Parts: sequence; structure tokens; C-alpha cells
Amino acid sequence: MLVTRGPRPAILAACASFLLVISACGTTDKPEEAATPQVRLYGTDGNMLNSFAAELKDRADLVDGMKGTTPLTPLTDDFKQRLRSVDPKLTDYLYAAESYDAVMISALAAQLAGSTDPADIAKQIVGVTTNGQRCTDAASCLPLARDAQDIEYRGQSLTRAGFTDIGEPATASYATLHFDNQKINDAKTEFVGAGDESGVSTKAAPKPKKQRGGRNDSSDGSPLILGGLLPKTGDLALANPPLAAGVALALKEINAAGGVLGDPVVWIDGDDGTNPAVAKATVASHVKDKVHVIIGAAASGISSAVLPDVVAAGKILFSPSNTDSGLSQADDKGLYFRTAPPDSLQGRALADVILRDGPHKIVVVARKDSYGEGLQETVRAELERAGFGNDRVKLFTYDPPADAKAPPVDFGNLAGDIKGYRPEAVLVIGFGESAGLIKALADAGVPIRH
Repeated sequence: MLVTRGPRPAILAACASFLLVISACGTTDKPEEAATPQVRLYGTDGNMLNSFAAELKDRADLVDGMKGTTPLTPLTDDFKQRLRSVDPKLTDYLYAAESYDAVMISALAAQLAGSTDPADIAKQIVGVTTNGQRCTDAASCLPLARDAQDIEYRGQSLTRAGFTDIGEPATASYATLHFDNQKINDAKTEFVGAGDESGVSTKAAPKPKKQRGGRNDSSDGSPLILGGLLPKTGDLALANPPLAAGVALALKEINAAGGVLGDPVVWIDGDDGTNPAVAKATVASHVKDKVHVIIGAAASGISSAVLPDVVAAGKILFSPSNTDSGLSQADDKGLYFRTAPPDSLQGRALADVILRDGPHKIVVVARKDSYGEGLQETVRAELERAGFGNDRVKLFTYDPPADAKAPPVDFGNLAGDIKGYRPEAVLVIGFGESAGLIKALADAGVPIRH
């Protein structure tokens, strides 16, 4: 996916000829310092949202020209309309498909298991997405599951292939997004596939159990209970509306199709706060309320923080938006799943987008957590493969706010350091708080290219 730029010898020769012409015309004055180069901004899934522009308030025009990548499957107009039926104010769709699929897969796994026990559900989750009769929604999949037929779910984000053995997508779709006039310009969005279908699990799940009468005989009688661990508050709150809409739509359609094991699926709301302490409190509350599957957390770092608590309680953690590659090796006892692809795939797509513009010096600045530093390292490695060594790539990190009540991050010194490096491209890996960095760059005199 990496691209090469035009031949540099020809470019240098042209520049040399141009300089000779200038010299012949008698121009001999030399500026003491070359002008600061224009800088193009790039972003990732944490800030490439329509709602991000609002984080800059009266300076929202600073995002114009910014572009970046995000895990995103081309969504049908029908699906978007259904999402708006549960949230008419929805302006972004990032991870809405992934949250929809996480709920659908959880429900189908419980139905196939004939049980609401998390351990039984977990054993069916990967198999829901592989080697069976293909179906695409609650109305078509649930009857098959009730009849104990093996199914292969293909939903809104999971379209090309199923899960790997460890419970994450084997393939993914990424979108290149562009900000124009303070919003994402859909007309410029490009999609590219990533991953390898050969990574799909070939393991057989336990034999499905047929539902008899109103409820499966082996069920303990309790309804399937899902608990939310989504960013209602905190730095990632700007991404909550599409996540919540995907969940709400899936629940609506599952229960309209008869629910799971003869009962409607129950949803207990919960906030991750983009904060480990808030998320841990929510997990403890869900454990007390006998939640079977926790949908979330949104941020990879938050999931890493709460996963030991979830595993100790014998519950399932199913995230629609975690992308940290490190979570693929987490000690999860088979209880962690995600519908978002790991950053090992996104890093390559993101590096490609930056390299297409031909910068000579690149800054990659990231929030100091597993998401930010993980993606930063993946992008750095991809740039290195393209020939960009340490002399052309500079890495910076910053400490994100501790919680929603913490004072804003002071990006002044960091902006000055970035300006001093004189890059032509700055990749900002962050959430809502990263708007402060963009403002600080402008205040420091960095000429942002629009």
C-alpha cells in the first residue's frame, strides 16, 4: 500500500536550473533563515469526526484541509437511515457498524449456546462469524440459531471475512477522510481493504443447541443482559453518539425478531468516562447487576485497564472500537473480543496517506497511552520501511487529561518543539483534547496548510 514519489534527481536538477536563472538575474540577497514550511495536518479515528471541529470552537476552520484514516466500511443509506431512526441528531457514523455487530454477534452466540453463561457464549462468538449458513441481520440469523443451524454472520462492519482464532476481524476496511468547510467531505472519502482472509479461524465451535418451546431447556432462565461501557463523558465523548446508536439499533432489531432464548435482551447503560477509574466503577456495577456481556470500552487503554476485572468476574468484554495491536496478546482467558481491526492494519493505511503528499520531514505526535503510542509506533515502522529514518521522522507524546474535570493540556511547549523541527506533515493521534494541539500550533506560528 506504500507508494513511491517522483524521481528526486530530476526534481533536484530542475531546482538547480531555477537557482541558476535567479543568480543570472542578479539576485544575490540571502535570507538569514528559510521560511517555515507549510504543514499539512493528519488525524486518525480519534479525531477524524464531524464533531471534532466543534472542539476548536470559534477556530474550527483550522481543521480545513486535515485528512486521515479510520476503520470504516462503506455504509448503506438504509443502515444510516435506521441509525437515525434511533438518534435523529446523528452526524457521524464512526464505529456505529462495529457496535451494531458486537451486539448482534453476542446475541447470536448466546442463542447458539442455549445459555446466558458468559463462558458458554464466549465459546460460540468466533464460530458465529465462520463456516455456516450466511445471514446478515437479526430477522434472518436468529431463526437459524434457534433451529441449531450453524451460521456465518455478515453484518455492517464484518463484510469480507470472519474472526481470527483470538476473536478479532481477519480483514478490515479503512477510509481516507478529508475536512472541508469544517466537516468531513463525503465526496472525497476513499476506501481501501486490508488484512488477509487466510487468517480466519477454522476451529469448530461447540454444537449449537436447539431451542424448544419458549426457552431453551439448558438455559438458566435469565435473560441475556448486556452492559454498556461507552464514552458518555471524557476525551472520547465526541465518538459516543454513533457507538450508542449502533447498540440501540441492534437491540431494537434483535428484540423485534423475538429476542434471545425467548426473552428480550436487556441493556444496562454505563459510562467508561475515557478514564480507568470511571470504567472500573462501571464494570463493578455491571458485575453486581449480573451483566453477561460488556460492550466496550471505547478506548484501548480503558479496555486494558478493566480487562483484568472483567476476566476475574468471568464476564465477556466485547469492544467495538479498540484498535491497540497489543490487545491481541492480552491475557483474557478467551473472554475479550472486538469488531474493530488492530492498528497493525491501520498504521499501513495511514502511512500511505501521508506519503502520497510527499513530505520530507514528518512529526507524529500521540497521546501517551496504549492507543496513541501503539499506533504511533506502527506508523513509524511503516515510514521506516518506506525509507524515512530517524532524521526525517520525529516522535512526540503528551499526557492526556486525567479526567473530564482536569484542566486542558498545555500544548505551548510541544507546539514550539514541533515548529522548531520544521516538518511538512504533522500526524495528530489523539481524541477530543488534540484540538488544543492544533490551536497551539497555529498560535506558535506554524503555517497550517488548508
